[in-house]
Amino acid sequence: MKSCFRIGILSLTLVGLCQSIPGFSKPFKVGLLTPGPISDNGWNAGAYEGLQAIAKELGAQVSHVQVKSPAEHEEHFRSYAEDGYQLVFGHGFEFQDAARRVGRDFPDTFFVTTSGNTVTRNVGAIVFELEEATYLLGMMAAGMSHSGKVGLVGGVEIPSVESTFLAFEDGATAVDPECRVLRTYIGDWVDSAKARSAALAQISQGADFIFQNADAAGAGVFQAVSENRDKGIYAFGSNRDQNNEAPEVILASAVIDIPKALLAVATEVKNSTYRPGVTRFSLRSGIVSLVLNPRLESRIPKKVLDEIRENKRSIVEGRLKVPRGDF
Repeated sequence: MKSCFRIGILSLTLVGLCQSIPGFSKPFKVGLLTPGPISDNGWNAGAYEGLQAIAKELGAQVSHVQVKSPAEHEEHFRSYAEDGYQLVFGHGFEFQDAARRVGRDFPDTFFVTTSGNTVTRNVGAIVFELEEATYLLGMMAAGMSHSGKVGLVGGVEIPSVESTFLAFEDGATAVDPECRVLRTYIGDWVDSAKARSAALAQISQGADFIFQNADAAGAGVFQAVSENRDKGIYAFGSNRDQNNEAPEVILASAVIDIPKALLAVATEVKNSTYRPGVTRFSLRSGIVSLVLNPRLESRIPKKVLDEIRENKRSIVEGRLKVPRGDF
């Protein structure tokens, strides 16, 4: 009995010593929830790359879960918080409601969604103004289209994706007011067969440029365009530099440096300087960019390139405001 008592005293003493040693602290733990596979070389891959950067640069203990349905959002947020994670990213607009609900129960954990505008004392958002890049892609498409028809293929219809489409359409009609923009949502982030069918349908209607914002399913769009490359059909990548996914047909990509953005927020959380709000990244920040495919850049007429560069300058300098959805 006396031995057990001494062991107990020793354990408490060690805990007290650890808590009093300067520089001793619990590990920094960061979780990530994605709506699709990190193998998509796009939206989700960029977030996972950011998580790895957080582990490397900040010495964080990290974890990732791909959620299969909206019902799992709250479950995994709660699980991370219960395990003592100080920061959890919900990678997408659709994670906001779950972040708000779980945040009320775990005030010591920050929940940050990448899209949206939900803000509480421990819930924040990152907004990538990809619209500024997709507006320029719309200009490029309309400026080069022979048919006067261009296409958009999206995954799930959520405001953050629709906003990039609105900007693309506005850019296209700024160049050609008569340009017809076809829009299709497949209702899925991973079904490349559906995306391929949607792209083929748009091509059959005359679309000769197609922009996809469909995560892993976007590979189906690239496949459909590649199958019709002899007809002069081109595609655009999104969220990451996807030019090498189908280098013979992807003319350019609207790119987000997601890793840099996630690392910046995680650094603030670790340093106790993060204040929940809506953190915006635009072309001016360098986080959002338009990346041309160097293999195909020579096919873009000089007039089109000059117009894109001039409008990019106007956006960065604040002289041109690109439309975006209200979210």
